[in-house]
Formats: sequence, structure tokens, C-alpha cells
Amino acid sequence: MPTPSPSTSPPPSRLWRDRSFRRLWAGQTASQFGEHTAVVVLPLVAVVTLGAEAGQLGALRAASQAPMLLLSLLVGAWVDRWRTRTVMVAADAGRAVVLGAVAVAAFTGRLDLVSLAVAAVVVGTLSVFFDVAYQASAVRLVARDELVRANSALEGSRSAAQTGGPALGGVLVSLLSAPVAVASGAVFFAVSFLSVRGIRRTESVPRRTPGGSGVWARVRDGWRFVVGDATLRAVCVASAAFQFAFSAATTVYLLFLPRDLSLSGAGVGLVLAAVGPGALVGSVLAARLPRRFGYGRVLVTAAVVGDGVWLCVPALHGSPAVTVPVLCGVGLVFGAGGQLVNVTVMAVRQTVTPDGMQARVAATVTCVGMGATPLGSLLGGLLAEAWGTRPALAVAAVGMLVSPVVMAVSPLGRLRRALPPGSGGSGGGE
Repeated sequence: MPTPSPSTSPPPSRLWRDRSFRRLWAGQTASQFGEHTAVVVLPLVAVVTLGAEAGQLGALRAASQAPMLLLSLLVGAWVDRWRTRTVMVAADAGRAVVLGAVAVAAFTGRLDLVSLAVAAVVVGTLSVFFDVAYQASAVRLVARDELVRANSALEGSRSAAQTGGPALGGVLVSLLSAPVAVASGAVFFAVSFLSVRGIRRTESVPRRTPGGSGVWARVRDGWRFVVGDATLRAVCVASAAFQFAFSAATTVYLLFLPRDLSLSGAGVGLVLAAVGPGALVGSVLAARLPRRFGYGRVLVTAAVVGDGVWLCVPALHGSPAVTVPVLCGVGLVFGAGGQLVNVTVMAVRQTVTPDGMQARVAATVTCVGMGATPLGSLLGGLLAEAWGTRPALAVAAVGMLVSPVVMAVSPLGRLRRALPPGSGGSGGGE
């Protein structure tokens, strides 16, 4: 894969003339919408249709998130040795089939919490494969001088899907039916399958050497690389702190909106959707602000503003006419700040990581960061049961501010306008 000179500035339209990247972006966008539709549709079906309590909801969300903790490292070591296109296509097909089966069960009245939990675990497992693979795929398909722009597009899609998918799911659950809401995720995965399958460019997969190290040795190599790099260590700790608190907040939030604020499914969808436009703004800013003001300053400021806005949520009272606009404003600010952090952190991570270790490093960061989400979901459900939703939300919102503190005191907060030089090449292939 050619590595252009850092002084070379590719034309803005160059990336979008690349057919392989367009198909990757379209497939990743559809897949993220399917994934994040399912992430909220399944809990909403449990709450609205099956009458799940706070503890049951926390357990359901924890089950769906457990694969990130248990499998990310193994998946990263495996994906580094295979074509990411194959992994993504298989993951899309599997998730489409599982959600289709859940939709049929819901339509026939045979859906229960156990079935939902099993489906959530399978979908969560396949999502780990897809998410690790698409991050490694971007590095294999796109020149390094275009990674920031490519990541801005990919992460913009992901962040928009994080709210656009749940918003669509909330509307479908409210206006149509649970089977239709679940089936919408299957449709998105089918679209992703067709798009990713159309990628024709040959990937620069790291070469396997005879007698190369086994999977556990490769997992250890990825782990040691992350632990040995101060910047990547900071990414892991900050990510874990945020994801733990945010997962707890989200679990309580899904109870707080319909039960405390009396929002309908459509109202919940509208509130969740507000993060989407904010994420698009954050994607645009991420391509410009770090190089102008410095990566560290932008990371810390965006995290403080984006996470801190959640502190006003537990204090909200009143009719939907009052609370919905305020919650939409919270979503806009949170989406912009969160997206700015996501894109900037990914650019930092990919720059300091050799090509041959991209999937393992991505998986290690996912394991440490997103692996904290099952515990956060369980804690959110337990706090809501013990203290009520408002106190639980307040505690979770305060916890979200730990992440920017970690960034500020770590090497991330000291990053300047230029990123540290990366290792480059395809080292670490075995």
C-alpha cells in the first residue's frame, strides 16, 4: 500500500472516487444502522411488549454487550490474518438471519425474554467481528494520508447510526409493531451484505510465515503493544471510564424517558435521533479543529462539553412539549462532542499502530473500553431499582466526566497539532 509524503494533500474528492471505499462506507453505514437499531429495539421490545423490569433490562443489555469483553481480543488476532471483506460479509449474513428469526417469533407471539437474550448475544458476537474488521479494512484500503478523512466519514456514519437507528426503532415499535421493528435491523444487514460483497480491491493482508505464532501469542503481542504505548494506554483507560458510565446512563435513560417523562415510542425515537445531526457536525469539525488547535486540547474540551451536558437530564420535569426540546438539545451537544472525540482518537490510534497490528490493537481497545459496558448496564439497572431513575442518572452522568479527566492528565491531553510518527509498514504481521 503506498504511503504518500506527509506534505502531500490529496484532493478532497479523491477518496470518494474510490469505488472500494464507497462500498465499504455504504456497507458499514447500513451495518451500523442495523446494529444500533437492534441495540435499542430489543430493550424497547422487552420493556414495552414483555414488561421487563429494570434489573431484567440491565441483564439483557449486559448479555448483548458481553461479547465485546469476552471475544474482542481473539477476534482481533483472527481478523488480522484474514480478508476483512470475508469477515464482514459473514457477520452481516448471520445477523440478518438471527433478527429475521426473532421477528418471526415476535409475529407469532412466541417471543420471550430468554429468546431475546439469546438473539442479543449472537448479534453482539457477530457485531464484534464486523466492527473490528471494518476498522482494519479502512487501513488496508485507504492511503495513510487519507485516513483522517476516511475515518471522519466512517465514524460519522457510526455515530449517526447510534441515534438514527434507535430513533427508527423507537418509531417502528410505537407506530407499527415489534416484529417490524426487529425486522428493520435484518434489512439493514442484508443491504450491508450486498454492498461489502461488491468490494473488489485485493487487500494487503499481512503475510503469514511458516510456523508463525499461534492465536494466543498474537493476542499477547497486541496486548503488549497497547500496554507498552503510553498514548494507547490512555485511550483504553479513558474509553473504559466513559463506556462504563455511559452504559449505566443509557440503561437508566431507556427507563427514564417512557416512565418518568411519559414519552411515547416516537418521542423516545425523536430524542435519540437528535444525536445524529450533532454527530455530523462533530465529523466535519474533526477534520479541521485538531490540526488547528491541537489534538489534545480538542479531545479534552469536546469530552468535557459533550459528557457534561448530561448533568442537566436528571433535573428535567414537565410535559413532553417542554422536555423533548431540551433533550434534543442535549443530544445535539453530546453527539457533536462525542463524534469529535471518536474521530480524533481513532486517528491517533491508527497513526501509532503498524498495519499488521491494526485489528489486534482495535480489538484490544474495544475489549478494554467497550468490555466495560456489560458491567455498566448491570450497575445502571441495579441503581435504578435501588435508588430510582433520577438519582441513578445523576450518578452515571457524573461518572461520564472521569473520561476527560483521564485524557487531560495523560499523553492524549498533551498532543499538539501534529500526531506522533507511526510505526508504519506492516510490522507485527506474525
